[in-house]
Amino acid sequence: MRKIWVVSGLGIGLCLSFLGLLVVGTYTAAANLAGGGGGSAGGLAKGAVPAAYQGLVQKWGNLCPALSPALLAAQLYQESGWNPEARSPAAAQGIAQFIPGTWATHGIDGDRDGDRDVWDPKDAIPSAASYDCELARYVKNVPGDRTANMLASYNAGAYRVIKAGGVPQIRETQNYVKIITTLSKSFAAPVSRVPASRQAAGAIYYAQKKLGTPYLWGGTGTAGQGGRFDCSGLTQAAYKSVGIELPRVANDQYNAGSHPRRNELLPGDLVFFSDDLSDSRAIRHVGLYVGGGYMINAPYTGAVIRFDKIDTPDYFGATRVTEDGAKALPSADSA
Repeated sequence: MRKIWVVSGLGIGLCLSFLGLLVVGTYTAAANLAGGGGGSAGGLAKGAVPAAYQGLVQKWGNLCPALSPALLAAQLYQESGWNPEARSPAAAQGIAQFIPGTWATHGIDGDRDGDRDVWDPKDAIPSAASYDCELARYVKNVPGDRTANMLASYNAGAYRVIKAGGVPQIRETQNYVKIITTLSKSFAAPVSRVPASRQAAGAIYYAQKKLGTPYLWGGTGTAGQGGRFDCSGLTQAAYKSVGIELPRVANDQYNAGSHPRRNELLPGDLVFFSDDLSDSRAIRHVGLYVGGGYMINAPYTGAVIRFDKIDTPDYFGATRVTEDGAKALPSADSA
């Protein structure tokens, strides 16, 4: 629930006129940006990695040329969601989800305290990076993209990559490579000219029709809930209306794409708010940016879906949603 320093909502009739004024001019800028691109210089997006692990990911993510901090972060997030106590049905353990046999061979003493502990992120994160780079060395002479070949080796084994002369024609492996490389964009430091979202206008149109609807904590707009929403329920429904399936909660929605800077926001970007500006996992509110420093959002119990300013002390950052970015997220839909 968002704190009460958000400004008061505007009247619905005024909102509709206001939205038109904001969006018309701003979409011209969006169209001009649509061809832009750019890669990461190796840094991490603000707060994308929990503070306790940021230094480790930044350091060990630069261990070899095929790896980057953002790529290592994407792997860890995909494997465990940053949970150092994660266990899988396949007996994978810890933040990096090593199975015991692989850990016995490839686990390292990352913090040099005399032991190799799969449950200690100070060992597990360096071990994940070390294992990635070891695989990259195995397939260094294989044609194609070295990072893709490294990730394919992680999923299918280096022998299959060498035999195939690149990423093998295995659906699971190809999907893994795509998921991790796509997800890594959400952990990379913002770059200028992030491509505009093609579905932004439709998402805004959906949210616009919900202006004035009373807030409901846990609301996802079902008939049984009277068509009411909470903050992430509204943004999830808005993007679902244009064919993009976002996770249920705000801090997972943050990883559904790249992160434009504040002065590069475009209509349709998701904007996020948190009491801890160093950790994306602490995000507790999300809105849909419409331009001019305003968003449509479902603020808190007792309020209605409305326009609010985004420039408040708890503004965390933004995400430009993409279909591939949403598909790359772990499939968790918890409330």
